[in-house]
Amino acid sequence: MLAPSRSGLSLPAIVKRSGLPKSSAHCILVTLQRQGYLYRNENTSRYMFSPKLFSLANMTLGGMKLREQAAPSLYALMQQTRLTVHLAILEQHEGILIGKVDGPGIFRLATWIGKRMELHCTGLGKALIAHLPEERVDELLREHGLPRHNDNTIASAKRLKQDLAKAAELGYAIDDEEDEIGLRCIGAPVFDHTGAAIAAISVAGTTAQITAENVREIARHVKNTAAAISRVLGYTPEQNLSVVQKAGRG
Repeated sequence: MLAPSRSGLSLPAIVKRSGLPKSSAHCILVTLQRQGYLYRNENTSRYMFSPKLFSLANMTLGGMKLREQAAPSLYALMQQTRLTVHLAILEQHEGILIGKVDGPGIFRLATWIGKRMELHCTGLGKALIAHLPEERVDELLREHGLPRHNDNTIASAKRLKQDLAKAAELGYAIDDEEDEIGLRCIGAPVFDHTGAAIAAISVAGTTAQITAENVREIARHVKNTAAAISRVLGYTPEQNLSVVQKAGRG
């Protein structure tokens, strides 16, 4: 209802058009306003879209384009590894899946487009933040903390930063049953033409599929695929050297 209204709508107008009880409509509006999605004009008492919605729309459009560009590489990675492949972007203090290619067989991971992923205990999440400035990582930790999913989940900022430094050096990150017991995930960052890590890809599977014996070979495929997608986005090896050096100094 608000989308086509140029000057916004008042609470009475929304109640009339929606048929919702006034208390329910008010509760929804206040919640959206507090979350930053709506703005209430103090002079007219009308509710309107806030700039946050436009930034989300831009992110969605960018994610759709990235998914299109990455699709052939994601499918090729699934064929190489026979594992489920994910593509994610960073949104506030979480990763959001914008692409998925299921591996063969009847086993299916409980993931979907739009699912939010933890940053500290998934291969995707670690790959997304491994090249961020330390101040930004500290900010993310203050905002979200380190929720524990099981005994393997990283629970200290110091250990997480050590993991991120290792991921930046190796070019890939590992979730070794840190998010869910019985599952492993290997993620690698995707860089754009400016050298910023704008996304990450990963393969995920059971501990029987990703083992100590094949983890390096699988990681090589993940890194190569992430590099291929980065090249499509205009990224160059020279920028990669610069990113790694910065990460090392951090």
